[in-house]
Amino acid sequence: MLKIEKFILSGVLLLTQLSVWGQNNTASPYTRFGFGEIADRSFGAGRAMGGVGIGLRSPEQINPMNPASYSCMDSLTFIFDFGASMKASSFKDQSNQYNHLSGNLEYIALQFPITRWLAMSAGLLPYSFVGYKFGEVSTIGDETYQNTYSGTGGLNDLYGGLSIDIWKKRLAVGANFGFLFGNINHSQYLAFSSNDNSSSSPYMNQRIRQMKVRDMKMDFGLQYTHPLSATESVTLGLTYSPSNQLGVKTYDTIEKLSVTSSGTSVIESSTDTIQGLRYDLPNSFGVGLSYMKIDKLLLAADFLYEDWSNASFMGEKTFQNRTRFAIGAQYEPNARAKNYFNRIRYRAGFHYGDSYIRVNQSEENGNKGYGYKEYGASLGLGLPLIDNRSIVNVSFEYVKVKPEHVSMIDEQYFRVTVNYTFNERWFFKFKLD
Repeated sequence: MLKIEKFILSGVLLLTQLSVWGQNNTASPYTRFGFGEIADRSFGAGRAMGGVGIGLRSPEQINPMNPASYSCMDSLTFIFDFGASMKASSFKDQSNQYNHLSGNLEYIALQFPITRWLAMSAGLLPYSFVGYKFGEVSTIGDETYQNTYSGTGGLNDLYGGLSIDIWKKRLAVGANFGFLFGNINHSQYLAFSSNDNSSSSPYMNQRIRQMKVRDMKMDFGLQYTHPLSATESVTLGLTYSPSNQLGVKTYDTIEKLSVTSSGTSVIESSTDTIQGLRYDLPNSFGVGLSYMKIDKLLLAADFLYEDWSNASFMGEKTFQNRTRFAIGAQYEPNARAKNYFNRIRYRAGFHYGDSYIRVNQSEENGNKGYGYKEYGASLGLGLPLIDNRSIVNVSFEYVKVKPEHVSMIDEQYFRVTVNYTFNERWFFKFKLD
């Protein structure tokens, strides 16, 4: 009965979050370029530890960052996990500042054993976010022009993964087979109005470019765990995601609108399907290392390299290679203590990375453009529930986006993530005396 009640509670909590699914989780103007802001794929403990996961191998939590990790669970366990986040962002240039609050349900995943040496995971994760709105007003003669740019959407990854233990619970391999889907919409509004009131009504041109992505995505992983003692071990993790030419349909819609006091009406509209544009995902390589002392200490570090410079977007290669480095730690005072605060898992982490996009490409900078660096620090808690198996994870993260040129927008944001990990022995047969 307790298992059923927990599962019902999970469903209720999930349904309360579905209303915010699909809302933009960003307001960054940089998401106007490429596929937008690449999402953090870490769950639970990893999120509060700087976003690590490649070298993490835990039987208590789902870790899609390395599919080889699934097989570490015992053969009687079922895990269900979902998380939501809220983010307060601040954007600042040389003369303006803008604040924004956003949030959504980020992911849903489950994991279960098939045999003692084979386990499966499936879930829905974000791959990227797009969400921005900015503009400018200029005057030429008697005409005022207002340009407004906005974008919405993003990509999602619906995955299913398998992991196999191939040597004494030490060496495991795994793969995720994902379906990448989503729509990205970019709009440009150009409004005209007369300064001498000679025009009876202002008008506006609107151009909308929509990308519809539907294609497969694959991720491969390997983990080797070496015991140091009865309670200590180190794990080396490797990941690889191959490059892929995506199936993308691109549409351009141009509308001429009439704007009056009674509303907006379309005067002219035309839509074209753009053929022959190539969109690529890059080769991605990851390596991670972790040290674990059971029920006491966890240390981890990750390095990720993505070969974006060889990836085409709309038929052109304008990206740069992306790297990300993260470190994190978790400390648990006493996993079997009666005092609840001694059973809480205390976490902290740091990450550093750079962007894959380049903006303001011109002859003055050799058509190289400018990118940005990203620095982040995080803290978090793992709050065990009554059975000491299921857990609520809370993480607090501060991120600073530092552009390479003073004319670009400086960003910083504070994000709170809460996830619930339902961990139960569903396949255990109880005996009654």
